[in-house]
Amino acid sequence: MADHVQSLAQLENLCKQLYETTDTTTRLQAEKALVEFTNSPDCLSKCQLLLERGSSSYSQLLAATCLTKLVSRTNNPLPLEQRIDIRNYVLNYLATRPKLATFVTQALIQLYARITKLGWFDCQKDDYVFRNAITDVTRFLQADTTHPLTKHRKIASSFRDSSLFDIFTLSCNLLKQASGKNLNLNDESQHGLLMQLLKLTHNCLNFDFIGTSTDESSDDLCTVQIPTSWRSAFLDSSTLQLFFDLYHSIPPSFSPLVLSCLVQIASVRRSLFNNAERAKFLSHLVDGVKRILENPQSLSDPNNYHEFCRLLARLKSNYQLGELVKVENYPEVIRLIANFTVTSLQHWEFAPNSVHYLLSLWQRLAASVPYVKATEPHMLETYTPEVTKAYITSRLESVHIILRDGLEDPLEDTGLVQQQLDQLSTIGRCEYEKTCALLVQLFDQSAQSYQELLQSASASPMDIAVQEGRLTWLVYIIGAVIGGRVSFASTDEQDAMDGELVCRVLQLMNLTDSRLAQAGNEKLELAMLSFFEQFRKIYIGDQVQKSSKLYRRLSEVLGLNDETMVLSVFIGKIITNLKYWGRCEPITSKTLQLLNDLSIGYSSVRKLVKLSAVQFMLNNHTSEHFSFLGINNQSNLTDMRCRTTFYTALGRLLMVDLGEDEDQYEQFMLPLTAAFEAVAQMFSTNSFNEQEAKRTLVGLVRDLRGIAFAFNAKTSFMMLFEWIYPSYMPILQRAIELWYHDPACTTPVLKLMAELVHNRSQRLQFDVSSPNGILLFRETSKMITMYGNRILTLGEVPKDQVYALKLKGISICFSMLKAALSGSYVNFGVFRLYGDDALDNALQTFIKLLLSIPHSDLLDYPKLSQSYYSLLEVLTQDHMNFIASLEPRVIMYILSSISEGLTALDTMVCTGCCSCLDHIVTYLFKQLSRSTKKRTTPLNQESDRFLHIMQQHPEMIQQMLSTVLNIIIFEDCRNQWSMSRPLLGLILLNEKYFSDLRNSIVNSQPPEKQQAMHLCFENLMEGIERNLLTKNRDRFTQNLSAFRREVNDSMKNSTYGVNSNDMMS
Repeated sequence: MADHVQSLAQLENLCKQLYETTDTTTRLQAEKALVEFTNSPDCLSKCQLLLERGSSSYSQLLAATCLTKLVSRTNNPLPLEQRIDIRNYVLNYLATRPKLATFVTQALIQLYARITKLGWFDCQKDDYVFRNAITDVTRFLQADTTHPLTKHRKIASSFRDSSLFDIFTLSCNLLKQASGKNLNLNDESQHGLLMQLLKLTHNCLNFDFIGTSTDESSDDLCTVQIPTSWRSAFLDSSTLQLFFDLYHSIPPSFSPLVLSCLVQIASVRRSLFNNAERAKFLSHLVDGVKRILENPQSLSDPNNYHEFCRLLARLKSNYQLGELVKVENYPEVIRLIANFTVTSLQHWEFAPNSVHYLLSLWQRLAASVPYVKATEPHMLETYTPEVTKAYITSRLESVHIILRDGLEDPLEDTGLVQQQLDQLSTIGRCEYEKTCALLVQLFDQSAQSYQELLQSASASPMDIAVQEGRLTWLVYIIGAVIGGRVSFASTDEQDAMDGELVCRVLQLMNLTDSRLAQAGNEKLELAMLSFFEQFRKIYIGDQVQKSSKLYRRLSEVLGLNDETMVLSVFIGKIITNLKYWGRCEPITSKTLQLLNDLSIGYSSVRKLVKLSAVQFMLNNHTSEHFSFLGINNQSNLTDMRCRTTFYTALGRLLMVDLGEDEDQYEQFMLPLTAAFEAVAQMFSTNSFNEQEAKRTLVGLVRDLRGIAFAFNAKTSFMMLFEWIYPSYMPILQRAIELWYHDPACTTPVLKLMAELVHNRSQRLQFDVSSPNGILLFRETSKMITMYGNRILTLGEVPKDQVYALKLKGISICFSMLKAALSGSYVNFGVFRLYGDDALDNALQTFIKLLLSIPHSDLLDYPKLSQSYYSLLEVLTQDHMNFIASLEPRVIMYILSSISEGLTALDTMVCTGCCSCLDHIVTYLFKQLSRSTKKRTTPLNQESDRFLHIMQQHPEMIQQMLSTVLNIIIFEDCRNQWSMSRPLLGLILLNEKYFSDLRNSIVNSQPPEKQQAMHLCFENLMEGIERNLLTKNRDRFTQNLSAFRREVNDSMKNSTYGVNSNDMMS
């Protein structure tokens, strides 16, 4: 007993250290000790002691979280009786201890929810013991109102069908009772109960009804898939009325939750109603919105305001403009919404994150105008220009206040600005004449003031900054409205108006560029680049009508007669920016992105090459002319990334007229040749300036990667290959050897190598007599082996740095090896034949690197998981003998990684795992078939060993069979074809296990459905033979499609009472 007390005191002390101490070392030691405690055999009994006798809330929290981990365990799960005991104990504990800390209560309720969810299908004497959740919780409600209801977690679809509607009805009834009473909301228990009731209702409406929401934080799921069995609640107008009444009758602190419920109710799927019912429902909804707009006092609270903006956005995301205009009060409501929007936009500093929803509403309304067929007036031609004007003028007026008061500038948040401009591009195109007239007027005023200030000797910097800020907004907005042009809906007059706007921006650009030697404004330059990007998308390229009125206007005002002359303006701006803004990374990268986009178009790239400015770039790409190519002006090696973009564009431009002209190619490569020679010179001496060498090399390999990416034709790529191999390859290998621990150096080198071995557009086609394919693979193997062996010497890397220092490089090595193995330019059989160990070295390094990565990391880092699983797919397809020769622990590691990948959220990873599994299962099946036949040639040693390992560990393959079948039957399977391919092999290898699994699934169904489920399985194997020939596989895939459809129909009919098509409509 004394031991118990002592260990209890130790645990309490550790909890205190974990949650209260500020000393990192102490906290880490406490965390380590508590992790050991969680994994100890007596954890369960000690958790009960902690709950019974623990004196601090932290020890109770530890007990609750440890118990949650124990009940969630998939390997060695707790017995059913034990889980029932824990469930009953937790309920009793919550009932007898009303004054627990909130976080302890939440942790215990989460434990209860987890036991309920995981045990939903568990039976004891034909009774589903964990399904009486409502009864358990109702006891709390009857006993005492001080106990909070908690968020109900998403659980199996069966819970939705049997209990969720009852919970929703219960919560609505309780809310009706609460709204009819005079609650004393100063009483903490009554306040808490009402808050939890609203949360419960919201969670019922927010439930993932059809299992498609993978990201719970997303607000884009604008349709709530309410089951048909809930129709009665939504046809009854009192449900909707209840929430509008609650909004007006309870204190503002509750209103955001009430509005959140209304947002969900407004978003119920359209097919829940027929047309007449939907019109009636929408009418009640619009009346409620009108009432809030007429009494807007509570909207001064930012949370209320935000939720109300979301509610307004749902009016158009879920209903058509043609339906809205038929609502009785539509003219009044659209006027109120327009006034509310205008007022909101004018108060730009209040709740800026809510503006998105208002603009979203108007964007959808404006986009619907050409399609509305209703005879009732929509009146958007009156109100949309008001919204456009309010947005533009409020942004301009904000500039002075932001500068005067030193506030945060919204222009700093480019993501938010871009999002709003995308919305404005559609809104501004409605009644475009008014938008253009306003923009021309405001632009002329600001541009004139700006010009006068620049010419005035006494102008204050503040006044200049204000005009530059206003012009920045105007340039962004002009770019946006030009980008909003829709070819089928625009007229010649609108194109002429675009011309007016473009002329003004180009004139402003001439003015600002002429001053760059003295001063420049970064934000204004970024706005110009945004404008150029939109202009390029709409008016430059193969699809544009060159007779457009825009070009006529440009010709009249600026003398730009055709696209080639406009392109020369683009290139002039790009060169100016690279000359004057080389040290400003945002401007440089956006400028280079613009150049890159221009170099992609088929016709534009041919016109560009004819420009003298482009020829100048091709002949003078040195730091002397383009400062960002220098090696001394970057504060950080990673800032050189933009060089790859620059050289990709130059590479495309060079390729237009390059053909087989090696002299022209060598002329172009002179600066890069000089850089390689400089690095070679440094490496040849014992003492050299390491920083200079790193900068030169990193810049050089980034440049080369851009060129290698652009050279996607055999002729040009072979010039590059012969230039780099064998002369300069040793320098890259030496760099990896020297700086393997510095990812800023190794990442660019490894990425270059991965690009060189990538057979993009079949460019790596060597002549019959050329050994270059094998030589290139040797270099690849050498680099992977050198990097791999050295990176593994790093030892323990802190968790927060493990990706940057180690996993990123490993991921690129995997991609490189995959590209080389699947490039079809090397016959890998010759390596072993001639005693060349390049292939073996590369594969063995892959295994060493793989074993150094925990399973969890393989799936936690998306780039790593994609490169690993795509490499594994190639290995299982073409190098199965190598996989079969591995040690048992390595094979089990690889199989475990495939098993975990099958349930990954990333569909690419999941599909890759299916493919790997298919190759492995097919190999196994073939070897087994051979081993049973009497043949003179015995199985080779690797195959024999692999078969033996698989027979020793059948549980791994069986588990994957169970996983694949469960995904196909119970989940939203997005890659059914891929899943079907390994399934047949898995079934044929495990026929007895499949039979048991089938019986278990059939028996888990309600008795009346078991026969139908049994028949589904019979049909699945109908006409399937015991082989893996393509014809047999295809038949199985067809059977599986029918099987999944039948199973889903059967399960949905048993739960919804409607067919599945109705749910999805």
